[in-house]
Amino acid sequence: MSTYFKLHYHIVFATKRRVACLDKAWRAQLWEYMGGTIRGLGGVPHGVGGYNDHVHLLIDLKPTQLLPDVVRELKKASTEWVRAHHGLRSFQWQEGYGVFSVGWRERDSIKDYIARQEEHHGKRDFHEEYAELLKDAGVTFDPKYFP
Repeated sequence: MSTYFKLHYHIVFATKRRVACLDKAWRAQLWEYMGGTIRGLGGVPHGVGGYNDHVHLLIDLKPTQLLPDVVRELKKASTEWVRAHHGLRSFQWQEGYGVFSVGWRERDSIKDYIARQEEHHGKRDFHEEYAELLKDAGVTFDPKYFP
């Protein structure tokens, strides 16, 4: 028998200190670059989006790929891209990230949620959104490490 898999992940991380430096004028280019980076790492991007201080990704990975390695390489490559293309020499992502497994039945709703980040953040900030994601997923978190 062959081995079959489909592993979807919703990944969320913010800029260092949640600095609102992801300019609307070039965010779409950053999302495209991040999607290409995921492809280059052997994953499949289904949605990349966010707002001025954070990013959401919906990606597929193979069971042999280690999620922390993928996120580390994604942050590294996108940091270099932002610094090189937009002159933000001190740009950094926060150290941690949130990752949530997504069932195939929920994939389209998460993809839509990511696509509507601009509209969504007219109503609430990243802190509220991230806290809700963690609570909905049943993640216990220490507020002192909360972004």
